[in-house]
Amino acid sequence: MVEEEKSLNFIEEIIEEDLRNGKNDGRVLTRFPPEPNGYLHIGHAKSICLNFSLAQKYNGKTNLRFDDTNPVTEDVEYVDSIKKDIQWLGFQWADELYTSDYFDTLYAYAVELIKKELAYVDDSTSEEIAASKGTPTVPGTPTVYRSRSIEENLRLFEEMRDGKYKDGEKVLRAKIDLASPNMHMRDPIIYRIKHAHHHRTGDKWCIYPMYDFAHGQSDSIEKITHSVCTLEFIPHRPLYDWLIDRLEIFPSKQYEFARLNLNYTVMSKRKLLQLVNEKFVEGWDDPRMPTISGLRRRGYTPESIRNFCERIGIQKRENMIDVSLLEFCIREDLNKTAWRRMAVLDPIKLIITNYPEGKVEELVGENNPEVEGGEGNRVIPFSNELWIERDDFMEDAPKKFFRLGPGLSVRLKHGYIVTCTDFKKDENGNITEVHCEYVPNSKSGEDTSGMKVKGTIHWVSVTHAKEVEVRLYDRLFQDENPAAAEDFKASINPNSLHIIEKAYVEPDLANAELGKGYQFIRLGYFNLDSRNTTADKLVFNRTVTLKDSWAKESKK
Repeated sequence: MVEEEKSLNFIEEIIEEDLRNGKNDGRVLTRFPPEPNGYLHIGHAKSICLNFSLAQKYNGKTNLRFDDTNPVTEDVEYVDSIKKDIQWLGFQWADELYTSDYFDTLYAYAVELIKKELAYVDDSTSEEIAASKGTPTVPGTPTVYRSRSIEENLRLFEEMRDGKYKDGEKVLRAKIDLASPNMHMRDPIIYRIKHAHHHRTGDKWCIYPMYDFAHGQSDSIEKITHSVCTLEFIPHRPLYDWLIDRLEIFPSKQYEFARLNLNYTVMSKRKLLQLVNEKFVEGWDDPRMPTISGLRRRGYTPESIRNFCERIGIQKRENMIDVSLLEFCIREDLNKTAWRRMAVLDPIKLIITNYPEGKVEELVGENNPEVEGGEGNRVIPFSNELWIERDDFMEDAPKKFFRLGPGLSVRLKHGYIVTCTDFKKDENGNITEVHCEYVPNSKSGEDTSGMKVKGTIHWVSVTHAKEVEVRLYDRLFQDENPAAAEDFKASINPNSLHIIEKAYVEPDLANAELGKGYQFIRLGYFNLDSRNTTADKLVFNRTVTLKDSWAKESKK
């Protein structure tokens, strides 16, 4: 059977048309241009996957270019985190570049525009400039500075560069069309004064190019063939083309696609920074954050994120993606890769009264039954005292409760069938012990008892259990679209994190590896926390539940 060929997205169609026409000498060169003013999030992952995958598909390359034109908000910490995230996702850039690499060239381009009478220095305040631009239905009016001579503009722009003026005292504007229906074409600012130390160029510059001026020219300098960005940059494209055309430089082309909008999530860097600074989360890598570092710490895999980005596809229209699809992708991946282990998060003691005290039996369990061969086995110690989950026992069990209760029988995972004979309570009425008898010839894989039970529960041997901390993470926001709220922080989920300080796991998990996923049987997928785990204390994060619990809530 021939596998159906996957249809092309609209950007792939453009590239294939360009290749058929011999455009750009058959080259495909894309770029990922983050601003180093925060950590990357899942929305950036979509752009990373798109740009790098396009280059891979068409034997091209992708540059990593840091858009470092605002020294006030940028930091080397963000540069390092961005590089780590891209490589973790499985991609490697061709050249690591910085817009600051081109500051001399961009300055020369600005001088060229002045000489062509296509740029001028304006002394107006930001409020005066905004007012002079008019409205979408009313043309703008020129400021008195628009008619400055070439010589005066060259002198003033040089003085701006030399530090003669304060921040905001002057700007350089492109001279285009104050009556344009596109507000971005009404003499946009292309250079502003910022007396701030730059993380790469130090104090060499006190004027910095605006994004709209630096972006297209940087693409052109690198000879980017397909400059892919999100839909909000459609109104910026005429300016992108105008600058390249007037400067007569390599004609890079901009193409736009719909950014990722994810429900129950905010992805504005400004809002994410608020969450960090106001201590709503532990940091940029908090496992509740939509940052790539947060998803990694929570236990998401590169494969699951790439699969998610491929599933949502590339569109020309904005739409809202359900976060449950992202959760489905990690469940699907971990089901195939995560080793199974038993853990008890809310323990009560089960005592098998007819099992020899002091006897230890070594049971065997597959690491991953979803994979042929099980990826090997692990040994599970079994004794007469076990930890079980509190909600696996009910004193007054309803008819369809297939776990433990007075007179009820269950199978202990990988072990024996047991029947409850008694239980004990403390002075507050809380169950403290469950007493059972086991059926000696009912051992899993060797059962000759003929007994049939409907329930199987997990457990951990009390003597051999490893004590750990477990963090149960859930969605950070309760509202489906928190970004649209007047105060997005008002919808923060108060139950987004529940810390269990004392849980018990199989002794094998004492050797758990950072970066590896584990399925705690019946409880969900977990991984070691990279920040809080120490040699003396293991901390496990819940990556995702086994099933979508939010889907049940939405149906109520």
